[in-house]
Amino acid sequence: MDIKEKNIGQTDRMIRAVVGALLILWALAGGPHWAWIGILPLVTAGISFCPAYKLLGMHT
Repeated sequence: MDIKEKNIGQTDRMIRAVVGALLILWALAGGPHWAWIGILPLVTAGISFCPAYKLLGMHT
């Protein structure tokens, strides 16, 4: 994988960042343990790369 490769567009990044942050805040506020999954969309938004998109040949 080329770390400079990007397959997530600006709108997708913003949505991932917001959803990820909300899930993490929910987990911190006493929500279910699975809400920590919010780390994944937050990280993928930060690096503008989604491995699942790569496997599916998608770009947004």
